Amino acid sequence: MLRLTPYLAMLEHGTPAPRVRAPAAPVVIWNLIRRCNLTCAHCYTTSADKDFSGELSTDEVMRVMDSLRTAGVPALILSGGEPLMRADIFEIGARAKTLGFYLGLSSNGTLIDPASVASMQASGFDYVGVSLDGIGATHDRFRRQEGSYARALNGIRLARDAGLKVGVRFTLTEDNAADLPALLDLIDTECIDKFYFSHLNFAGRGNKHKDHAARHAQARHAMLLLFERARIDVRAGRERDWVTGNNDADAVFLLAWARQHYPRRADALQAALQAWGGNASGVNIANIDNLGNVHPDTMWWKITLGNVREREFIDIWRDTSHPLMAGLKARPRPVHGRCGACAYLALCNGNTRVRAWETTGDWWASDPACYLSDEEIGVSGAAQPAARHPHFPIYAAEASCGAS
Repeated sequence: MLRLTPYLAMLEHGTPAPRVRAPAAPVVIWNLIRRCNLTCAHCYTTSADKDFSGELSTDEVMRVMDSLRTAGVPALILSGGEPLMRADIFEIGARAKTLGFYLGLSSNGTLIDPASVASMQASGFDYVGVSLDGIGATHDRFRRQEGSYARALNGIRLARDAGLKVGVRFTLTEDNAADLPALLDLIDTECIDKFYFSHLNFAGRGNKHKDHAARHAQARHAMLLLFERARIDVRAGRERDWVTGNNDADAVFLLAWARQHYPRRADALQAALQAWGGNASGVNIANIDNLGNVHPDTMWWKITLGNVREREFIDIWRDTSHPLMAGLKARPRPVHGRCGACAYLALCNGNTRVRAWETTGDWWASDPACYLSDEEIGVSGAAQPAARHPHFPIYAAEASCGAS
């Protein structure tokens, strides 16, 4: 996950580089329930509107939370399925805040109503994230339920008006790329606190749609649009978080953009991005599923490292006997192909390994979603020798709303 806003502020205003922390334990994204009232086309958990047997009980969740806090886990993101379909979600949330976690809720938004908003406030949730796949009918088509967009937007507004910090998540595919500018306009007009732009990852139902992943040119164009929108906010002093995820090549692309627009501060940016370190799966990001299985992140449900019913989470997490975890925790990671030869491996850390695995069967193969050319990343055999400062083609960004 790359937080664009502080790096844009660094470039625009010369503010200090973001502090890089080395937490004792990872942020945990916890899929507490697999049941969901929607059957979204790219769902990584392949959720459905039915009960799934074997899920952790309330008492088990509370015990595991105590263990996570003792281990030093700083934050919990409670997810699903649809977490609001779990009857004890606010009891769990209240306990998490008592223990001192930063607490987020990841929802599809359709079940957010005045009562649930009041319960979120009472429980102490710090953040509510809602996924939107486009505007109106586009979103409904992805979510496979007519009216889901209207209900999700209503839920976002209810949470925002109650004073909760609210974010929108968008996953780019060829089928919704055209909606991105209008969605960014919505973020502005609705005064949304955070926008999380996700590249498509190949997991769950999303793996079936990998052939529809946005083409590399679309990804580049979308990133340039995000850079411009984030820069407008930074210049205007608006405190909105712009975040990208599931493609750590974004950091290299940001550096190239900075070389063009902020050449005097680009070296400082490169140092800051290298300190950030790129992909954090298996290191600073962890996942626990509805059955208590631990995974390197939310996209690795086919790889189970252990179960919190049988072992303490931190013991599972620190165990590098599994070759995947040994490789994910290595620096540099044992990647090969384009990723291994990339001059910017220290910035992206090999990008998203699950995509390489799903397409080749090899954890350490090149990530097929890297949208940078061999020449741009200094790979041997490219048309030009490796360049210290790669140059990318400039796309004209769409006009942004709220420009000042």
